[in-house]
Amino acid sequence: MSTPPSHPRDRRLRPVLATVAASVLLLTAACAEGEATDEAPEITSVIDEERCETNRAAGTVTYITGYQYQASVSILEAVAADALGYFEAVCLDVEIQPGSGDTIGNSQLVSAGTAHFTSLGNEAEVLQANDAGHDVIGIATYGHVPIASLLTGTGIEALEDLEGTTLGHKGMLPAPLEAMLVADGVDLDSIEIVEVGYDPSVLPRDQVQALTAFRSNEPFLLSDMDEDYNEWLPEDYGVVGSFGVMAANPEWAKENPTVVEDYLRALSQAFSYCQENGEECVGYAAELAEAGYDVDHNLRIWNSEQELVNASTPDDATVGYIDLTLTEAEGRTLVDNGQLDEMPDVEPLFDPRYLEAVHVASEVTWTGGE
Repeated sequence: MSTPPSHPRDRRLRPVLATVAASVLLLTAACAEGEATDEAPEITSVIDEERCETNRAAGTVTYITGYQYQASVSILEAVAADALGYFEAVCLDVEIQPGSGDTIGNSQLVSAGTAHFTSLGNEAEVLQANDAGHDVIGIATYGHVPIASLLTGTGIEALEDLEGTTLGHKGMLPAPLEAMLVADGVDLDSIEIVEVGYDPSVLPRDQVQALTAFRSNEPFLLSDMDEDYNEWLPEDYGVVGSFGVMAANPEWAKENPTVVEDYLRALSQAFSYCQENGEECVGYAAELAEAGYDVDHNLRIWNSEQELVNASTPDDATVGYIDLTLTEAEGRTLVDNGQLDEMPDVEPLFDPRYLEAVHVASEVTWTGGE
């Protein structure tokens, strides 16, 4: 996995506005500042002037990525929305800061008001963040299957074969993987579970016999090494999960509803654009990283994750929709595994209304004069 520099870089002055879909209707700029020049083309607004003024009054809005500028769902859309001028089109001044991978730490920053939005790994992390005293809400959930998978050598033909072996993880055993093992009757006490970091080559070197993974990452890396492996997916064992969750501070969101709505509006438009223009969007992330960014690998991450999003989103649902029934099932996995003492009331911890407000019949509204 590439680890680009962690210093923030302001993209607010980027003048690029790529061509939006041909069907998009844009107003004459209702809140653009000054006349356009060749160096800084005027960005046309897709909201009315009153809403534009409300959004601008909120000042700079800070988004912390889940991990650096990795081309994951919920991260790449924000990078692309900035580069393509979509945030400007909804009169938002968004500053993107790269996260270190400590998503629970990011939730603490959002809870404290230091940041306004952040990407979390899954809905379970919203529950865990609140359990830790971090006041955040989930406002969009893009993937509705677990992103975690378990990799083993080809000699492991059934999960029970892991008994008496060593399993490596990156900090903790993901709840969906633990639930999968339990569901298949594996004796977890018989497995040595150790932290091994992010280098997947520990698996083919037989330093561990199983390795937790992100299905959009390590499988590709092992394939690049020409290594064979078996991949075990939690949903094959009836385990639910999620990935690509956008979170916000609930009080700030309540005070700035149009900002939250239009932030999600820009992300939705960017998701649609990047589905067809993934290489371009990953290029924007590479520009932010400046050096050491594996464009090809990150393009594979994006393609894999956006395909999972589409496959797990019903045809009549909005990309990013929240299903509290699935959320409760995911939460119960945490309780069953001892990662939460009790099941919280999930309804106050997720608010789908912001995303729903900028969609009609599951399609984002991207026209002026609302």
